Amino acid sequence: MRAVVIVMDGCGAGAAPDHKAFKDGPAVSTLANVWNACGGLRTPNLDQLGLFTAAGVGSSVSGRFGRLRPLSQGKDSVTGHWEMMGVVTKVAFPTYPDGFPLDLVKAFEREAGVQTIGNRAASGTQIIAELGEQHLETHCPILYTSADSVFQLAAHEDIVPIEKLYEWCRIARRLCVAPNNVQRIIARPFTGEPGAFTRTERRKDFPLEPPPNLLDKIGDVMGVGVVPELFDGRGFRPSRRTQSNKEHREALFEALQTDARFIFANFEDFDMLYGHRQDPAGFGKCLEEFDVTVGEVLAKLGPEDLLILTADHGNDPTDDSTDHTREYSPVVLHALNLSARNLGDCDGLTAVGKTVADWIGVPWSVGTSLLS
Repeated sequence: MRAVVIVMDGCGAGAAPDHKAFKDGPAVSTLANVWNACGGLRTPNLDQLGLFTAAGVGSSVSGRFGRLRPLSQGKDSVTGHWEMMGVVTKVAFPTYPDGFPLDLVKAFEREAGVQTIGNRAASGTQIIAELGEQHLETHCPILYTSADSVFQLAAHEDIVPIEKLYEWCRIARRLCVAPNNVQRIIARPFTGEPGAFTRTERRKDFPLEPPPNLLDKIGDVMGVGVVPELFDGRGFRPSRRTQSNKEHREALFEALQTDARFIFANFEDFDMLYGHRQDPAGFGKCLEEFDVTVGEVLAKLGPEDLLILTADHGNDPTDDSTDHTREYSPVVLHALNLSARNLGDCDGLTAVGKTVADWIGVPWSVGTSLLS
């Protein structure tokens, strides 16, 4: 028995009941709003599985589909993936809409031996465009955050060697403890010239160490994309870090050739390239390309394989904000002889982990299985 979970990063399925607490409006609905903005999408595999029906714009009756209400105090990749594996974050991680406290910044600069510029909440592409030339002149890394609990350091690869940038992030990780227990430290390397800077695919995440979770019980998991980093590598086989949906697709097919009984993948281009950049047309095209990948995955599944597609949070590109959106996560299941059914709305992304555990025969009590 084998379970394959693919997280469609940022592909929410409608405003969660507590959307106001996360400063989101009732109309946020990533998949539905992208569908409508594009006048429909050519996604036959996702349609048949019921993904868009779960989001309220499809009409599939041949899949097993529904929505999962997030329980954690966060609308980001870490809290979303952790919740899937049984960790419900009850206290929100700190955020910094006005920039990081001066004492934290100064402590980092002393330890790293470098001054920073920026220190404000901003879109990554925008702040690199604004401060990139100053960075080239001063060699000072660009420090910024977002609506999420993140401490991000951007530096030009010709100015700061990538391993030096990673070293600075490790220093920041050591320093960011309570009350500044920032959820993720993120290295954001870029290249190019003023007016044409481009972030490279050597981003690296340094999250807080996760609490005990289902991955500890399973062990020997194959991770694709950012997933192993979100769990500090614990429970995962060693693997190369892939950085785009194209690379994730290749790594996923390689994982399907192994004997791993659990494959946990994240495809983030929806979120990173289109949600944050408010590009519904690009988001729609990305979904159509991903649909081809889903068809190829379905063709490679064996009679004892379970496929789950879901999302970690929303990122509605039609929303006024460039931040993540508080939404239900869609969920679809596919396996041989698994009956079609509308699961409706279920409490907790924890249902993903419980379903995986039940399928592969690992005792686990957190969440509600979607198999019954």
